[in-house]
Amino acid sequence: MGQHTTIDPNFFLVCGLGSLGQYCVSVLKEFGVKVNAIEEINTQTWEIPELPDCIDKLVTGDCRQPKILEQAGIKQCRAILIVTSDECVNIAAAFAARSLNPQIRLVIRSAQDNLNELLQQSLGNFIAFEATQLPANSFALAALGCETRGFFNLDNRLLQVFGVHINGSHRWSHCCLSEVNTSHRRVLVHARAGKPLAKGFYQWKPDAKLLPGDSIFYVEATENFTTHSPKQMNTFGQSWNEIVTEIKWQNLHHKLTQFWEESTQTRRVAFIGALFLVILFLLGTLLYKSQYPEISWQDALNVALVLSLGGYGDLFGQQTIPFVITWWLHLFSITMSVTGTLFVGILYALMTERVLSARFQFSKRRPRIPKTDHVVIVGMGRVGRRVAELLQELKQPLVGVNTKDLEPGMLPQMPLVLGNINSALTKVHIQTAKSVIVVTDDEVTNLEIALKARTVNPKANLVIRTFDPRFSENVANLLPYARVLGVYELAAEAFVGAAFGENILNLFRLDNQTTLVTEYQIEADDTLNGKLIADIAYGYGLVPIFHLRANQYTPKFMPSDDMRLIVGDRLIVLATIEGLQAVERGTIKTGKCWVRVEKTISPEAAFEGATVISRVTGCDMQLARTLMNQIPATLQHPLYLHQAHRLVHELNKSQVSAYIE
Repeated sequence: MGQHTTIDPNFFLVCGLGSLGQYCVSVLKEFGVKVNAIEEINTQTWEIPELPDCIDKLVTGDCRQPKILEQAGIKQCRAILIVTSDECVNIAAAFAARSLNPQIRLVIRSAQDNLNELLQQSLGNFIAFEATQLPANSFALAALGCETRGFFNLDNRLLQVFGVHINGSHRWSHCCLSEVNTSHRRVLVHARAGKPLAKGFYQWKPDAKLLPGDSIFYVEATENFTTHSPKQMNTFGQSWNEIVTEIKWQNLHHKLTQFWEESTQTRRVAFIGALFLVILFLLGTLLYKSQYPEISWQDALNVALVLSLGGYGDLFGQQTIPFVITWWLHLFSITMSVTGTLFVGILYALMTERVLSARFQFSKRRPRIPKTDHVVIVGMGRVGRRVAELLQELKQPLVGVNTKDLEPGMLPQMPLVLGNINSALTKVHIQTAKSVIVVTDDEVTNLEIALKARTVNPKANLVIRTFDPRFSENVANLLPYARVLGVYELAAEAFVGAAFGENILNLFRLDNQTTLVTEYQIEADDTLNGKLIADIAYGYGLVPIFHLRANQYTPKFMPSDDMRLIVGDRLIVLATIEGLQAVERGTIKTGKCWVRVEKTISPEAAFEGATVISRVTGCDMQLARTLMNQIPATLQHPLYLHQAHRLVHELNKSQVSAYIE
């Protein structure tokens, strides 16, 4: 019989101590957990000098070998991060780890999307990231050089993070910060003129006024956001299949509306024609069967089908018809046959259009290179392509520079200059470009190109991709005007967050702090289960931006503080590493504010006030009723500052006088 082993929730294993692995160890140590590591060779130099002090036990060997994994304590580990530079090694190690510990959380580095989905199904408790692609948003945003600090797509809705400098003419000048919050907007950070940004969220007072010179950062759900990739827009049949497979009575109207808005005029005509023809076909079958009961259902269907395909002459072209037909049914048959003929013509036209567009797509020339105020992307590898896609979604003019051509159909709307990069830079109007993003796989080449770009255009936003942390620091000192982004440093926090069980959907930088877009699925033993959104926000320091009840189809963006989480809920938040750590440990801050209720104008207002208190604070209704019967009195339920401010505001609306003590 096998020996039973106990999983240690504070024990993690990292396989592969390259740049990404070292950063993962460093971030894990910020959580105060035990970290063991496996490295194939015994290295004497580290990119992060203090790394040896962060590793509790270092095992030298092949992480695919069960013996090596057992030496590293795989059977007691809560999660294993397999982040070597070889995807085959990572996948093989994942299978070995699962065989030794069926409960362990698997977080691996892999760019094989289809394979990752299959592994998720077969291995379970598994998630894969491509480290170089995770920070693509950060590169795109750094190039914009504007108010947008982050953006991501949730349930076909675009959410954007903005940073705004307040001047005297700004619409929010001299407004209270609480007034900036709406049903689709949440304030994240506020800084007075000349002062640094506070670390973490909610470090601002709701009744504070925005003054000229202040800075404010906020997240806003802006608009419906649908990505039209070539694969999604290939055929009318694909769009129809998506509707059929996802059709449910509750969301039928939503699906049809979305299809209609995304379709071209030709598709709309074809859809209406097909729908009308199906109705006529079914109606014709019923009419012929009801008028001639002696014929079978199969014969009735055959007659309707012949007419639907324009076969009026085939059915009525004979001098003698085998059955007597009434004049109105004859007229209906003519209408049905004409409609079928028209629809077949439309169908042929649609198919011809598709064939011709596919034929000429290969010879279609790319757009012209923009002449001014555009973004130049040097290096069209995975990161460069993803950055280009993001900038196109934001409708930014751009041009790519690469040594070789892209695959057919990839980024067809983007101008592309091929060949030697140094000579190609002379063709992309770099002297008038708004930004230059250098993201080749060679960081020395990136530095060389960046220096040349700076010489030609000193005003352009310069964004440089690096890998080695010491090299990144040196480049940042050499080029203080540039944004130097280390891909592994940015990605490590997503890997570590996933190791704790969270689903990291995206990440972006807010000033010098990484913010993770994190998804929680509420379970019975979850530290979030049963808590109000207010507790999640102010107790754990997270910003809830998306909430969806189980068995519901319409999510709530920027959910209200008084909603209580239950098992099966889906919650998406903006979080820092410290916030994830607080949730993981269940270390929730308690409220320190007290609300005193002074008076009310009527019994009805007192009744309504008790309802408001119970709803906003989550306290027992009996406690709220007792308070309203004893006013003036203080609510014996400590609240968070923002929660208390909201309670006072809601009570005043209900004609109950209250204030924060």
